[in-house]
Amino acid sequence: MFLDTLLTRNPGLVDAAAALHRNGEIPPDTYAVDLDAVEANAALLAAEAERLGVSLWFVVKQLGRNPELIRAIARHIPRSAAIDPAEARTLHAAGARPGNLGHLVQIPRRALPEMLAWRPETVTVFDLANARAVSEAAHALGFVQDVLIRLEGVDGAVYPGQEGGVPLDRLDAFAKDAEALDGIRIAGVTAFPCVLCDPTTGVPAATPNFGLAIEARELLAARGHHGLKLSAPSATSMASLPLLAELGATHGEPGHALTGTTPLHALDPGQPEKPAYVYVSEVAHVLDDGRPAIYGGGFYNRSHIRSALLPRTGIRLGVQTAPAENIDYYRLLDTPTRAADVRVGDTALLAFRTQIFVTRSTVAVVSGLASGSPRLNGLYDAHGRAL
Repeated sequence: MFLDTLLTRNPGLVDAAAALHRNGEIPPDTYAVDLDAVEANAALLAAEAERLGVSLWFVVKQLGRNPELIRAIARHIPRSAAIDPAEARTLHAAGARPGNLGHLVQIPRRALPEMLAWRPETVTVFDLANARAVSEAAHALGFVQDVLIRLEGVDGAVYPGQEGGVPLDRLDAFAKDAEALDGIRIAGVTAFPCVLCDPTTGVPAATPNFGLAIEARELLAARGHHGLKLSAPSATSMASLPLLAELGATHGEPGHALTGTTPLHALDPGQPEKPAYVYVSEVAHVLDDGRPAIYGGGFYNRSHIRSALLPRTGIRLGVQTAPAENIDYYRLLDTPTRAADVRVGDTALLAFRTQIFVTRSTVAVVSGLASGSPRLNGLYDAHGRAL
């Protein structure tokens, strides 16, 4: 999906990753991430958001919740959005300030005292029971916690496994009950996804959920709530920040833009953010019909993988599809024109959309590419633990 863009915009990462694998410094099933590119992307996004008057909470699930990358991003975007409790703890341990907790995954009530003690800017609540739990925990800690109300998305505009939220037609009743809780303050609304890239053009556009959030904020304002936040997550990037500002969002949540891997980047290598990771695999064996099998472990169902580069010979081979219900022990490539072009042990490089935290991959953090002195900083698992 991103291989052409990566080769155009960050060929040094391709060369460094191939050399690290060839020298045995990184294993197959490794994402090599360009630390300097990630930080540069964060700086770009922070400057554009400030120009437009939009605040940012950064997301790192797709980066494997890596502490080195978190620290680099936080130098420019200080606050984060943690999508689940495990991510919240990793972000906190790495020194990032908590912007929004509880979205996409609610904070378990037994974890609330620990996480509210970090004094997050906001906590997202999906229903009144969670609002009560946050209120009780905050009251016990001696303060009032700002909350964002998660709205139930429009039919057909919500991903399976992410259902939940307050229906718009019940928001008034919900707000009335929430206003009676002494440990929380309604600070705004959110929904997901609010922006998506067109599958053909890659251009970001608002989803119906964005309009829903705008309506909800107006309803809450009519109830007397002022200075309301509207967080509009998904596909936050240099290309979509003007849209967020135009529609009145107060917050965006950049994730894939930090690595230059939104769908728009696959189609337009000229996007400002630089592609910052490459997936490193290796030819494990060759089938009797000539198709090479490369090691898996890091493939993601929505990756849209197209081809793999084998640096030893410079050939590109198509990547064959595989059923999502099967474990990705291997992934098959198309049969090369000449058998000699592929041999067991060859490096294979791929660039595709990922969510590293749901893989079993290694993450290799690389720096110094811009200065021509690449260095392997360290190896981590997919949840940011040093190996």
